[in-house]
Amino acid sequence: MEENKPVVLSPEGLQQLQEELDYLRNVKRKEVAERLKEARSYGDLSENSEYDDARNEQAFVEGRIAMLENTLRNAVIMDESEDEAEAGKIRLGSTVVLKDLEYGDLLEYTIVGTVEADPAKNKISNESPVGKAIMGRTKGEVVVVEAPAGRIEYEIVDVK
Repeated sequence: MEENKPVVLSPEGLQQLQEELDYLRNVKRKEVAERLKEARSYGDLSENSEYDDARNEQAFVEGRIAMLENTLRNAVIMDESEDEAEAGKIRLGSTVVLKDLEYGDLLEYTIVGTVEADPAKNKISNESPVGKAIMGRTKGEVVVVEAPAGRIEYEIVDVK
């Protein structure tokens, strides 16, 4: 992630990242330090797999802390208000229902920033192929998405 690139977050996403950072700083760091202390007590560090594992975990935790701190430093919170000119348009935070015009499948997605994207929970990034194609569009429009799997046409059935 770029060092100073703005990161769009929902209020819920901001809270989740702050909670994770707090947990890593105040709980996980102490647990890893205890593991390191215990592993050192086993003697020869050159053949000590417990020590190596603890050092690897420490590196992961510290890397994740640094990434979260950078993300939170550059966070831009989604504006939940909506003026009349933007009413009905797809934007960050919108939940949309799309109809695949080839197969007739209905898909429901919430549009979020890249940090919060989780396709398994139907949260897609505004920078994904589908997200880019539907941003600023309204109910009833047909969009064409150039996806890795090929060209897909969707009708926007609903915008919430």
